[in-house]
Amino acid sequence: MTASVKMAGCLLYGERTVIKKIFHLILVAMLAGTAMAQDVSVRADHPDEYVVVKGDTLWDISGKFLEQPWQWPAIWHANPQIENPHLIYPGDRISLVYIDGKPRLVVNGGKPTVRMSPGIRREPRQAIPPIEWDAIKNFVTNARVLAPGSFSDLPYVVANESQRQLAGRKDLTYVRDLDGRLGEEFAIVRMRHIYYDDNGIMRAGKHKRYAEHLRFEHEYPGDIWDATLSWRRKDPPVLGYEFWDIAVGRIVKLGDPATLEIQGGRTETKVGDFILPIDDYVHDPQLLPHAMDSVPEGMEVIALTQANYGAGHYQVVAINAGRNQGVERGHVFSAFRPGKRIQDEVKYPTGSWEDQKTLNYDKVTLPDQYSAHILVFRVFDEVSYAMIMNGERPVRQFDKLKHPDETI
Repeated sequence: MTASVKMAGCLLYGERTVIKKIFHLILVAMLAGTAMAQDVSVRADHPDEYVVVKGDTLWDISGKFLEQPWQWPAIWHANPQIENPHLIYPGDRISLVYIDGKPRLVVNGGKPTVRMSPGIRREPRQAIPPIEWDAIKNFVTNARVLAPGSFSDLPYVVANESQRQLAGRKDLTYVRDLDGRLGEEFAIVRMRHIYYDDNGIMRAGKHKRYAEHLRFEHEYPGDIWDATLSWRRKDPPVLGYEFWDIAVGRIVKLGDPATLEIQGGRTETKVGDFILPIDDYVHDPQLLPHAMDSVPEGMEVIALTQANYGAGHYQVVAINAGRNQGVERGHVFSAFRPGKRIQDEVKYPTGSWEDQKTLNYDKVTLPDQYSAHILVFRVFDEVSYAMIMNGERPVRQFDKLKHPDETI
């Protein structure tokens, strides 16, 4: 190895070390700033000590000590002897102490982790994650939401090899309007939902009914009713189109249609699927829960992605706000079920003369009811995905979003 190569390697190592230290300082500053900005409520029944086990998350552990688990970044003690205070492993002992009169969670009594000398080869320990990765990985690795107007000219599958209805790994599929190079790989995607605005109320609909931008002659050949539906009705403004990656295809022959060989994927390819570049999104597992300074009016849950009526712990929901509204990864919200509007049966009994005089206009709106905390983990322009973390009742479509400190 030449001296210049060694010098370059030393510089690169030095840069990595400096970047690592800068990241640590920024992280500690964020924790300190969060701690100053929040009033943290400690649970009266918190344990003196908790031993971390495999399968724990930072959120779950914090819930054993805090009334509001989302506030955990505010009380993890940033011990300068520990490079990253969030690297906690099974077997670590978590305890709550008071430093300068403020509650802090410390690992192993605040002492640095002991490094064992080399010995028997063991599998490296995996640090516990902030939240459950398995619950969100499909939405991180396979789902994406495109803005309106961004896919009207997307390449699409016009047919499969031998006119098969479905095509799998190593099969050929034929794609129109594809501009690429031999050997280039693309994602084969399928639209799953459209998120749209209906007079200020956000909803999610199946694409067959509301897909005004699809090429209907290819997606629904001969189905004139579906093809003209959006022209015969006034469709609400669209927030975004949800696509799921279903396979990867490699160009083996150029032309129109181009020929793609399917390399593999989650499911088979069919006519009407679209083609997109491979998604280069990289997920950062260090999700620091925090709140918006002010939650915009009208934010709500617009879709339950894994349930039909009510979604619970670790299930994913879509909300009607994204980058354009200032939503970030790690933002936490309280979801509230809107209060029902009811008849005052005491003052105006149904069928009474008093009831007739009011013409049923004098009604009472009950208070909104807290459902659960949700944590945003993926953000697009007008839509974001969030996971349900903890709460008192299932989250439903149209639940209102409020500051996470609100639970009553």
